[in-house]
Amino acid sequence: MSQSQKRLLSFYKADTIEAGCDEAGRGCLAGPVFAAAVILPPDFKNSCLNDSKQISDKKRYELRIIIENEAITWGVASISNQEIDKINILQASIKAMHLAVKKLLPKPELLLIDGNRFKPYPAIPHVCFVKGDGRFMAIAAASILAKTYRDDFMKKLHKKYPVYNWGQNKGYPTKEHRSGIMEAGASPYHRKSFQLLDRQLKIDLK
Repeated sequence: MSQSQKRLLSFYKADTIEAGCDEAGRGCLAGPVFAAAVILPPDFKNSCLNDSKQISDKKRYELRIIIENEAITWGVASISNQEIDKINILQASIKAMHLAVKKLLPKPELLLIDGNRFKPYPAIPHVCFVKGDGRFMAIAAASILAKTYRDDFMKKLHKKYPVYNWGQNKGYPTKEHRSGIMEAGASPYHRKSFQLLDRQLKIDLK
């Protein structure tokens, strides 16, 4: 069975209220990092649900409506680029996930975390899974919410700062984005602790 045909698991531990957690925007040069936490019903099924990076933009937004309507509870939170610069992107990603979990009612009994690094959330155990958004429905659902809410944020910023083309690249380090930085300099939403320009691009633009 191929990865694209692989069915996501409904749960990690039976008879447990599990919340899937994931983030979006960790590798971007600009904008906040977003995170989401989702508790799905035990009988939730959707054959299209997968890691948000593996499905189309249109399908992500269709799934977001389904997740928001059918989840037991969900939460989305973000950490600004200024705070990312202060505490680093890993800590900011974890903090955003903590804030998303805090919004959940009922309170989960176990957190399923995408990735291999996490700080324990008070009084709730967690398990980390590398590429967990391709293994568990709840993590995949969280990846959909985190990605679409962050994309919405960057699309709004694009109207104010069109030179960087955030409507398309969402703040990721594309050549066009970096060309915009060369042309207009860094915006108030750029992460100053990140390498905004690479040496090769500087040579290319001379």
